[in-house]
Amino acid sequence: MDLKLDTKEKFHVITINEPKLHANMTEEIRNRLVEVTKNAVKHIILNFRNVSEIDTGIGEWLVGEQEAAAVENRSFVICELQKPVKDSLVQWEILDVLNVTPTESEAWDIIQMEEVERELLGN
Repeated sequence: MDLKLDTKEKFHVITINEPKLHANMTEEIRNRLVEVTKNAVKHIILNFRNVSEIDTGIGEWLVGEQEAAAVENRSFVICELQKPVKDSLVQWEILDVLNVTPTESEAWDIIQMEEVERELLGN
């Protein structure tokens, strides 16, 4: 699987360079998430700009990752969803539970805002 990792000061951007994502690909993505969150930088932006199709297994996996991030007190943001992917998430009624932004820049902003919120709340 073709993934690009870009590590910033407070987060990692993982860009998926595959046009189609299938459930059997979740293990490789999960392994990369585990690998990069072992250090002090734990927040993740998952960039879907190159993905035009996903199956239900990916959708379920994304929900699980969103929930795990909340439990682990870290941010998990998905950005640059293509219309067919967004339509699939709407159809499966899971788009609203995911932290999604139109652009990577907005995902950066979400992570920074969530970090400030955690600091203010003492988390």
